[in-house]
Amino acid sequence: MPDHNAVAAFHELLRRIVSGSDSVAAAGRSPRIMALCGAGLSAASGLSTFRGSTAALWHTHDPMKLATPEAFAADPGLVWRFYAYRRHTALAVKPNAGHYALATLARSLPDGSFLCLTQNVDALSLRTGHPPESLRTLHGSLFDLRCVGSNRKGRFHCNYSIEDDFTEPLVPALAMAAEGVDETATTTEQGKPLLLPHIPVDELPQCPKCKSLLRPGVVWFGEALDKEMLRSIDQWVAVGKIDLMLVIGTSAEVYPAAGYIEKARRAGAVVVTLNLDAELQQGRRALGSRDFAFEGSAADLLPVLLEPLIGKLEKPKAET
Repeated sequence: MPDHNAVAAFHELLRRIVSGSDSVAAAGRSPRIMALCGAGLSAASGLSTFRGSTAALWHTHDPMKLATPEAFAADPGLVWRFYAYRRHTALAVKPNAGHYALATLARSLPDGSFLCLTQNVDALSLRTGHPPESLRTLHGSLFDLRCVGSNRKGRFHCNYSIEDDFTEPLVPALAMAAEGVDETATTTEQGKPLLLPHIPVDELPQCPKCKSLLRPGVVWFGEALDKEMLRSIDQWVAVGKIDLMLVIGTSAEVYPAAGYIEKARRAGAVVVTLNLDAELQQGRRALGSRDFAFEGSAADLLPVLLEPLIGKLEKPKAET
């Protein structure tokens, strides 16, 4: 068994996979690689985890209670303030070298050979030019919008949606949040939080099709992931042997996302974990005999680890 954190041993594995000594060429197929990405990938760009940064910034509200259909139904203005702020924080940072390394890998391999699953909703992977056909946004995107319109009996549902809307602010009523102002930070002289002014529904993002409310295109707590997307992932997995599974910046505790690690392992994959706490004893106990674990930032590790496949990563060009 090679050292679990030996870069040279991992590079040798990649070379074997590409050269065909791992029966890739003999089987007449291209190497197949899957990646599962979490908040740790975007942390290197300055975005902390959902439960960390957002909770600290919106300290008078529990973000886990705001990210629900019930919260949106009760006070859509408050929830939209929260998401306008999150949109701003995501747009205020840039993709890091880890994002670019994965995008370069997607372009370097033959079509259909790489599938990247991201739990992040910040659209940083998209902003690298990552080919969309090899990217699945499991939990949606802050920059997708969809209509909540339906009639009272639920027989009509508006199907309007829009992807990758980076407008700031979406509407004038959200201007302060879209400028990065934490409206929850203001307190009274006694230190109690001030009540935020109510935003009327007709001043929030509206559907151009049916004039109902638009909501963020993210998966909220209590909601299921998109069935068609999950079906497309399962179809990719079912094609055959998977050579490599990259687990990047995630604790792999949220399902169904975490379940793809074991699915890839059963399909023959070597599992490679990249995380700031990869050397914790409980994580190392889960390593298989062929697996690797590298401790550190994905932005530092991915360009180095993937070099046999992507070459030297060029410095990213400025976003347009």
